[in-house]
Amino acid sequence: MSERAAMNLSAPLPNPQALQQTRDARGVVRLTLNRPEVRNAFDEPLIALIHHTFTALAQDASVRVIVLDAVGSLFCAGADIGWMRRAAARDQQANLEDARAFAAMMHAIADCPHPVVARIQGAAYGGGVGLACAADIAIASEQALFSVSEARFGILPAVIGPYVVNTVGLRQARRLALTAAPVGAAEALAMGLVHQVVPAQDLDATVEATIAQLLNNGPQALTEIKRLLDQLEVGPITPAVRELTAQTISRVRSGSEARDGFAAFVAKQPAPWVPPASG
Repeated sequence: MSERAAMNLSAPLPNPQALQQTRDARGVVRLTLNRPEVRNAFDEPLIALIHHTFTALAQDASVRVIVLDAVGSLFCAGADIGWMRRAAARDQQANLEDARAFAAMMHAIADCPHPVVARIQGAAYGGGVGLACAADIAIASEQALFSVSEARFGILPAVIGPYVVNTVGLRQARRLALTAAPVGAAEALAMGLVHQVVPAQDLDATVEATIAQLLNNGPQALTEIKRLLDQLEVGPITPAVRELTAQTISRVRSGSEARDGFAAFVAKQPAPWVPPASG
């Protein structure tokens, strides 16, 4: 049974206000980390809440885009110190279950069929960097700062490690994790940790422009893009890879969304999934 099928989406979760959720008429969902008193750090309830929320949204076809952001001056400080203290007092088996919950949360974000945009207004430490890497698109303000900081506490970025490697490459991931040194927004942009860096006053407009670009595209096509790219690796384009791509495009091209998209293009009209122009 899959994680999605196994999860009880109707079960109540503690502290639901730790992740605020809003949705607009376009199907754009905004998920806001809301623990400013601990710099939006993770604890067990927040991890469960993020996992639960992304799992539910993944099953909702009316969702078009998910924006992950945070209140306050920091994006996410990583692990809540209280969570880490509790983990240190537990045995290895309890720590394993705890780590599996965090890994499941990260996977729910990265595996979400809808595009996920991270709006990063300030510093991201440890698991906060993991959130940026798990998102499909990361947009940061010039004030943003990034640090894979786990080694400072005598631990390692194990769960977020694969997402960091996939985002910036092995050599950069090693430097980030081994030194735990903070990097500014410009350096994060240069290494591919984020896609855009803009002045703080332009952050919302830039995120909105990205949302508009995503909404112009077929929602099923975006899901197919994510699924296909997750199966591809840098390297030789083998017969198996060629067959995978041929099978994928033939299946998608014969579907109703493709027919609607091509018909709209020929008629010089917006595709049916494009939101009507405002104003």
